[in-house]
Amino acid sequence: MILLKEQDTVAFKEIYSRYWYQLYLVTNKRLRSKEAAEEIIQNFFTSFWMNREKINIKGSLKAYLHTAIRYSIIDYLAKEATKNNYQELLYFNYQDVSNTTEETVFLHEVENGIKEVMSKLPTKCRRVFEMSRQQHKSNKEIAELLGLSEKTVENHITNALKIFRTHFKAFLIASAYAWLLR
Repeated sequence: MILLKEQDTVAFKEIYSRYWYQLYLVTNKRLRSKEAAEEIIQNFFTSFWMNREKINIKGSLKAYLHTAIRYSIIDYLAKEATKNNYQELLYFNYQDVSNTTEETVFLHEVENGIKEVMSKLPTKCRRVFEMSRQQHKSNKEIAELLGLSEKTVENHITNALKIFRTHFKAFLIASAYAWLLR
């Protein structure tokens, strides 16, 4: 480990060649995915090399590597579960949308309402709001691009949102009520 901390690539190559296949077998057995196992092992060894100076192994190197891979597998499975939950949620949401004429009309009304409110905003306020919500720029970026203070940018966005809330409040209440009566 001392050689590894001193950036000895020969020591790293020896560890890699000695343990790569063992760790791959363990990972592949747990995940039953060759690609995922290879990715996890490669990411682990990359991280291992990048963080070699911080790593403090007490005990055997083999035990450390197997424990680290076990945690990498757990992390991978947690990320996959989260990703699958999002995909399921999106799938069910799309299943619920039937795109009826009523829904299409509602969406057009919302789009037209947004355009109407945007057209009524003062020029600078509209520009700031478009950069924030449509171009996804931060307040700092907008301030730099338009030569404004960040506080002024925040004020423009706050004012635009107030106008939107006022305009859509009655519209949304009526729409929600109509939806509940279906």
